[in-house]
Amino acid sequence: MSAKEFAAALSAVPKGTAEIRLHINSPGGEVFEAVAILNQLRAHPARVVAVVDGLAASAASFLAVGADETVMGQNTQLMIHDAWGLCVGNASDMRDVADLLDRLSDNIADVYAAKAGGSTGDWRTAMLAESWYSADEAVAAGLADSVAGEAIAVNAAFDLAGFRYAGRDEAPGPIVPVAGQHAARATLARTRSCRQAQPLTQPQQQPTRIIRRGPLRRVRVRGQPIRDAEGRQGR
Repeated sequence: MSAKEFAAALSAVPKGTAEIRLHINSPGGEVFEAVAILNQLRAHPARVVAVVDGLAASAASFLAVGADETVMGQNTQLMIHDAWGLCVGNASDMRDVADLLDRLSDNIADVYAAKAGGSTGDWRTAMLAESWYSADEAVAAGLADSVAGEAIAVNAAFDLAGFRYAGRDEAPGPIVPVAGQHAARATLARTRSCRQAQPLTQPQQQPTRIIRRGPLRRVRVRGQPIRDAEGRQGR
């Protein structure tokens, strides 16, 4: 789903809607598209609750974390990493793209820091390591607010071969920049979610659901456009 397509879906939300639930199951996509979607949600008057149904990786992770509330479904995962890019050109072109990727990664790290605390540098360290979080680990790290009380069936599978690790089971323990700060909250959130009956499916006011399935686009950050010998831009 592109930012343009998302804008069309968001414009169809009835006026006066108090809460939007954004369901996410995605391995990520283009940084600028995800930032545009996030800013559309920030500008909307409704409260936004991001619900991770399966995977929120790469660009999908900061889209989830940037919501007013982030809920991890049971057995779900969240992954953060530094921005990726492709570049064809000389050494100067490569350095320019490297600088761009650093700026983009710092911008993404700001989203995590705003939610969980810590500094941009702390979160860049976690991103460089490609950190994978289980649902409980995401809450403990401050990237999410709670774990849903009941499992959600998700019919989707992604090719994760492009990442350093193919999921949480193959990754080392995630880096938690603000260690211990959110541990008590994670335990409390988990306890409360177990006590409540279907906290996501029976709100007092029926929320508008914008379903977010599949990749934003299976492309991450791109560098300088590829051009042929005559200067025409390739795809």
